[in-house]
Amino acid sequence: MSKAERYKKMFPVSWEQLHRDAKALAWRLLEKGPFKGIVAITRGGLVPAAVLARELEVHLIETVCISSYNWKDQDELRVLKHVDGDGEGWLIVDDLVDTGTTAKVVRDMMPKAHFATVYAKPKGRPMVDTFITEVSQDTWILFPWDSEVRFVAPIVNLAEEG
Repeated sequence: MSKAERYKKMFPVSWEQLHRDAKALAWRLLEKGPFKGIVAITRGGLVPAAVLARELEVHLIETVCISSYNWKDQDELRVLKHVDGDGEGWLIVDDLVDTGTTAKVVRDMMPKAHFATVYAKPKGRPMVDTFITEVSQDTWILFPWDSEVRFVAPIVNLAEEG
């Protein structure tokens, strides 16, 4: 199913809005910590993780790397980098939980971690412990790193075409 078939609505998020929402997430997480470290799910979780690391004064940052999206469709999930341990004392951060497919893989990796996302959709929401904003399943969240005034393909795709 293509993006056009799956998503009926667009929810554009500016850098300022993302920062406000990530800060609101930090306020919610304040009572859940302290955390010994943050595991950012790349790539979308990197920016919210940076904001949370600052606001919660967490200095130990790790990443788990999972590829499941391109800008058109959801691809087959690929784990590119694992994190060891059961997650005890750790905070997992992502920008969004959509269908929950990526979240389930990370949950299985680190079942004792606290999982937080800035945005959540109904199918994936049960996979996370804390989130700020829920949007409908048929909404495409247009993050600031994916847009300018119009959609811009990643530079690597442009280089391959030229």
